[in-house]
This record gives sequence, C-alpha cells and structure tokens, in this order.
Amino acid sequence: MDEQIDFWLRVLIAQVSQPSAALLAAAQIPVSDWSLSVLVAQGVRQEEAKRLMKVSQAALDAHLAWLDDPNHWLMMWQDEDYPILLRDIDHPPPVLMGMGRRDLLNDPQVAVVGARHASREGLRNAQDFAAVLSQAGIAVTSGLAHGIDAAAHRGALGAIGSTLAVVGTGLDRVYPAMHKALAHEIAAQGTLLSIFPLGTPPKARHFPLRNRVVSGLSLGTLVVEAAEKSGSLITARQALKQGREVFAIPGSIHNPMAKGCHQLIKQGAKLVECAQDILEELAPQLKLPLQQIAVQDERATTATLSDEQQKLLAQMAFEPVTLDTLAVITRWPVSSLQSTLLTLEMAGLVEVLPGGLYKRIR
Repeated sequence: MDEQIDFWLRVLIAQVSQPSAALLAAAQIPVSDWSLSVLVAQGVRQEEAKRLMKVSQAALDAHLAWLDDPNHWLMMWQDEDYPILLRDIDHPPPVLMGMGRRDLLNDPQVAVVGARHASREGLRNAQDFAAVLSQAGIAVTSGLAHGIDAAAHRGALGAIGSTLAVVGTGLDRVYPAMHKALAHEIAAQGTLLSIFPLGTPPKARHFPLRNRVVSGLSLGTLVVEAAEKSGSLITARQALKQGREVFAIPGSIHNPMAKGCHQLIKQGAKLVECAQDILEELAPQLKLPLQQIAVQDERATTATLSDEQQKLLAQMAFEPVTLDTLAVITRWPVSSLQSTLLTLEMAGLVEVLPGGLYKRIR
C-alpha cells in the first residue's frame, strides 16, 4: 500500500512547480498521508489544509523560516538536479532537505561505513581511505554516526573537504550530539542531507532508511570494520540491491569487528587493501581517466625507518603481543624496546592496546 501511495505522490509532486507551505508541511506526516497533503497543496483552502494535515501553523512557519537561510534548501524528486544515482533506486525519496552544497549531490561518491565501536586501526583506515578518495575527486558519503562514519567525514574534510552526511533526524537536530561541531563543519564545506522533516528525533526505524540513501547516492560502498550483525551490513546489502559496488577491508580472523567484512567478501564484495583498489575498480565510471588522478598512497612506508626499527617491525606479528614476549623474541633490553615501539607507534605502524599489548598494523 505504501509503495502505491509513494508512486502517486511522485505523480502528484511532478505537477507542483514550486514547493508550497502545504507541501512542506506534508513532510511532517506519515508516508500514508503524503498524497493527500500534496493534493491539498494544489488547491484546497488553507483552513481545510491545516485541518486535513493536522499540522500547526507554528510547524509550517518553522519550515518556511528554516528555508529562508541561503545555506538551506529543499529538493523535490522532479527537480533537474535531483541526484541521478538516487533517482535510479527503487522508491527514491520524494523530498530531500539539505544544508550546504546542493551541487555535491551529483558528484561521484563512495560511501564509507562501519562499526560505531571501531578499533583504532579501523578509525585510521577510514580516515586514510577517505582522505585519498577525497584527494582523487571522489566525495565521501556516510551517516555522521560514531566510529567509522565520523572518521570518514574527518578524513575527507582534512583533504579537499568533499563529504556528505546523510542523517536519520531532522536537520534542526544533530545526532549524536557530540558531533555538533563536525556537522557544522560538514555543512560549511560539504553537504548535510535528510529525508526527514524538521523536528524528527532519532528513532531506530529511521536509520535503515538513511542507509539506503547513503548507498543510493554512491557508486560503491566501502565497509571498513563491521561485526556479524552490524548495521553497516544493511548499507552493503542495500548497495548490492541497487546494483552498486561493495568493497570490504579484511582483518584478523580473531577480530570480531572483521567478521562482517569477511562475510561480505565471501558473498562477493571486493577485498581492498588501499584506496587505489577502489579507484581502479570505479575508473570506468569516473569523469576523469584514472591516470589523470594523482593519488597519494595512504599506507605508511618503512623506507625511512632505521635498521633497528625495521628489524623490530619484521619480528612483530599482526596479532597482539606483550612487551615481555617481544623481549624474549628480540633479546633486546626492555628500555630499547619501549623506545623503538614508541617511534613505530608515532609512525602509525604499531598500535598500543589495553593491557600492555602491542600490535603491528602495517
């Protein structure tokens, strides 16, 4: 039933040249009431419209006042600049509310998603991959969530700044609240986007809807880290249904946060070790030939390490190990080990874990 109503909504909305107050108000009520509201927008008296839509004048005024800001906008499904890739998915959202760069929605994008409770290595990978993609002219799209999402946004902002955050609330709210400064930075340099009206709170059922927009905007989706039942896998499955590429970064077989990525790889996702792997796969779909894109390799190099540092790194496994075990393996004094490990940590080659454990990450 909702699918039929959504279809008729698009038919009706195509007849409205400019969004009216009534149409804006339609964004505040359930999908099943949308078509009625659009009909109201086409001629029903204001008093009757308010009664049928059950929307207060204050709510109408709030949306109109919000749109008075030149950095705020509302995009209709029939608008010429509605994102082409998003239009291609089943039941594309009829209305998008945005802050920031409207033009960015039709730039080539890659979604970067993953665990909220990510490891340091996962956060670093997300930031590094996003930075390289951004430098190559690819906008990085994610969901402003804790963990991988936030790291991906920051990585893109630290490069060219092309990043889109699709949120699961109204754009007058920031969720999680701790990302308020990040959201403002994205709105200033990139794009904040929502399919929900102002005042919409964070609800569990909103985020799968948000995820299908994240994947729908993108040429491909990269899953950096994910548990077996991670919400990121929902985004990846949506991408597959939409005919988009899915990429996954492998991890240790003992890391529970890598199991979701390994599951995707078994199901046909492309295993990637660096951002260049993604760019090469997407090269036929990019506006510029890949050879014209200068890409910086995000992986740390060992070329500048001393012989002592390279020797220690070569003797370390990619599994956590204690300082005492390293001392036995290397036969080095503990003081020398600690000093060298600190240097390798600062170079981004070794990670210090809780419990006095050390792990090689590159």
